[in-house]
Amino acid sequence: MAENKKSIVFDVDGTLTPSRQAMDPHFARWFADWASDREVYLVSGSDYPKTLEQVGQSVIGCVHRVYSCSGNAVWERGKLIQQSDWQLPLAIETILTDLLANSQYPERCGNHIEKRIGLCNFSIVGRDATHEQRQDYYNWDRTVNERFTIAFMLNELFDDIEAVVGGEISIDIYAKGANKGQVADEIGEFVFFGDKCELGGNDHAIAQRAIIAHAVKDWQETAEILHTHYS
Repeated sequence: MAENKKSIVFDVDGTLTPSRQAMDPHFARWFADWASDREVYLVSGSDYPKTLEQVGQSVIGCVHRVYSCSGNAVWERGKLIQQSDWQLPLAIETILTDLLANSQYPERCGNHIEKRIGLCNFSIVGRDATHEQRQDYYNWDRTVNERFTIAFMLNELFDDIEAVVGGEISIDIYAKGANKGQVADEIGEFVFFGDKCELGGNDHAIAQRAIIAHAVKDWQETAEILHTHYS
């Protein structure tokens, strides 16, 4: 199979879109046309409505499947066809509540413990933060590595879960093995694009199972690689 015809899997936040923002309209139009005759999948830590909001119906409609909540909810042609029944253990939720109360970061914006299908998304600043508030926390966290520290601590305390850094402001928590890498069992050989491919990032597990993994810094780099190598 020619390289530009392999199955291609994309993370969403930071890979096809700016973090938690809509896909660039020009890129979205080009991507929908480009993907129409290819086997393309999306895999996101977010839930399906957030992914639809970000990439739009034209992109959703041209991909084979959308793996939401790190693959714990599987959508095909707008229908939920598979989902996990995992729930966040009370012991972990109690720890998250304590971490939220004791973090040195001063601002709290609401929606800090968001339970999704098969995972929990935890954020000190909160998912209700504005773009500017998200950026402020992201810049602070790059200095102190709070999210990596929290994820490491949870992984040390609980051997039946995984905690990984995702996006700009949060960590994802799910059952052991229920990470984005699980979608590789269904897709087979594939190329992957993601912005959190490093160890401890929520794209690492799936990047490790790809034939080729493109670790990108933003959607513009994704677009450049697609234009150059996959058109």
